[in-house]
Amino acid sequence: MTRLVTAARVATLVGEFDRSPAYAGLAEALVLLIGDGRIGLDTRLPSERELTTALGVSRTTVTRAYAELRDAGYAVARQGAGTFTRVPGSRTRVHDRALLPRPGDSDAVDLGCAAPSAPPGITAAYAAALADLPAYLGGHGYFPAGLPELQQAIAATYDARGLPTDPDQVMVTPGALSAASVVAQALAAAGDRVLVESPVYPNATDALRHAGARLVPSDVDPEGWDLDAVGTTLRRTAPRAAYLVPDFQNPTGHLMTDAQREVYAAHLGRSGTTPIVDEAHQALALDGQEMPRPFAAFAPGTITIGSASKAYWGGLRLGWIRAPRGAMDRLTRARVSLDLGAPVLEQLALVRLLADADVLAANRARLREQRDALVGAVATLLPDWTFHAPTGGLALWCRLPAPLGTAVAAEAELRGVIITPGPVFAAEGGLDSFVRIPWSRPPEALRAAVAALAEAWAAVRDRPARRTPTGRVMVA
Repeated sequence: MTRLVTAARVATLVGEFDRSPAYAGLAEALVLLIGDGRIGLDTRLPSERELTTALGVSRTTVTRAYAELRDAGYAVARQGAGTFTRVPGSRTRVHDRALLPRPGDSDAVDLGCAAPSAPPGITAAYAAALADLPAYLGGHGYFPAGLPELQQAIAATYDARGLPTDPDQVMVTPGALSAASVVAQALAAAGDRVLVESPVYPNATDALRHAGARLVPSDVDPEGWDLDAVGTTLRRTAPRAAYLVPDFQNPTGHLMTDAQREVYAAHLGRSGTTPIVDEAHQALALDGQEMPRPFAAFAPGTITIGSASKAYWGGLRLGWIRAPRGAMDRLTRARVSLDLGAPVLEQLALVRLLADADVLAANRARLREQRDALVGAVATLLPDWTFHAPTGGLALWCRLPAPLGTAVAAEAELRGVIITPGPVFAAEGGLDSFVRIPWSRPPEALRAAVAALAEAWAAVRDRPARRTPTGRVMVA
C-alpha cells in the first residue's frame, strides 16, 4: 500500500520556513523532515497544486523545491504516480551489513537493535554544530576528557538530578560501550571477580571479559531484583566491582526504586565492591514519572556510565563516565590506551541537544506511542506470552510458555522479522524462555511484526524449529 503525507500535514511540519528565497527554504525544511524521519521513506508527497494551496506560496516555489529535493537525492518522480521521498544512495545505504548480513535483510523489520531512528531536531543540532566547528580547527582536536563545554553541560544534568558534579568528574567517550571498556580496563585486572546482572546487556559483559574479569551472575527476575540474594552473592564472592543497570534495565525494563538503591548500595559497601552503573536508558522515562535519585547518591564511590545514543540517536556516538573525585586519573590512563577522544562535531551537537529540552520531549512522546502500540499488539495477538510493561526504556522482555525463544527468533526471520532470543542476554547460558522486542519502529511496523511473531509462535509451539539465528552482531 502506498504511503502518503497530506498537504496539510506537510504545512504543519515545515512551519515557518525561510522564504528568502522561499523555494530554497522549503526544500531545506523538507530535507530535514525526511532526514529526521518525520516524513518516512517511500512516502508520496502532496501534488504541487495541493501543497501550493496549503502553504500559500506560488506554484513555482513548490515546483523548484521539489526539483531541489530530486537533485539532492531526497525525492524521485515516478511518472503518473507522483513524487516520492528517498535518501541519497537508496534505502540500503542506511543499513550495516555486519548487523544485517543476509540477502533480503534490508527489507526486514529489524527489532534486534533497541535503538530507534533519530527524533526531530537532530539535523538542526548538527547544522548548528557545524557552524561552531571552525573555532576548534586551529587546535589538534584531541580532547581525551571531552570538550569543556560538553563536560559542563553533562555535569549540569547530574546537578539537576540532585547529584552535585564538577565538570572535571566527567569524561566524554565515543558511546556508552566505549565508556564501559574504559572502566573495565581501569578496574578489572585479570582474574578479578565482577558481579553482573543476568539477563544483561551482552556487549558490556564482553568488555569485562576482555579485560580478564571473571563474571559472577546475579539474577534479575521477571519481577525485579532479589536484594537478599544479591547480598548473599556479594558476601560469598566479594567481587571487585558490580555492573548494574538500575534505570529501565536492559532487557527487562525494570526500574530500581530509591529504597532498593539504598539497600543495594549498603550491600556493595559491606563487600567493598565498586558499583559500575549504566544509565544509558535513564532519560527515557515515558510516563512523566519522577525518576529515582542517581545510584551514586547512595554509593559515592559509584562510577556512572551515560549515553546520548538512546536518548537521542544511535548515530550520535557519544557516551560519558561520571567518576568520583580522585578516580579520573586512573580512568584517563586506561582511556588513552583505547582512544584519544570523541569527535568534536558530535560533541558540539550534543551541547546543543542538552540545551534543547524539546528534542528529548518529542522523542519520549514518540517512544511512548510506539511502546503502547507494541504492548497492545503482544497482549492481543500473543496472549500466552507474559511481560512486565515498562514505564520507560526501549523494550519488552517477553516470557514464553516454553523454552522456545531461539526457535521463535529463527522462525520469525523467515517471516521478515528480526528479534533477539533470551540466551543472548544470559551471563552464563539459559533464558531460552524469553525474547526481547524493542519498540524501536513506528506503530504500524510494530503491529505487523507482532502479527508475524504470532505466526512464528504458532509454527514452533508444537514442532520446535531446529534453525538457530547466526551471523548477527549484538549492539544495543
